Amino acid sequence: MKHLQIKVEGRVQGVFYRATAVNEADTLGLKGWVRNLPDGSVLISVEGDEKALAEMVNWCWQGPSFAKVKNVSTEEKDPEGFTTFEVQH
Repeated sequence: MKHLQIKVEGRVQGVFYRATAVNEADTLGLKGWVRNLPDGSVLISVEGDEKALAEMVNWCWQGPSFAKVKNVSTEEKDPEGFTTFEVQH
């Protein structure tokens, strides 16, 4: 089990990025959370197996159809034992 923090920059707020990230994480069996940041980016904190995390990072570069992703950065963190994947407000 690995834990990644993913920051997604570009036009990623107001385009259903968080909602579709929840769907993608659920499909991949990942746990964690997603939230908007004040600077207009989206932050995802996610745990799971390495293959699923790599697929999530790849998805982040696309996002939902109205998103225009400019950058995706990742940082490995210590696992926290998330049990669900949800939108944080």
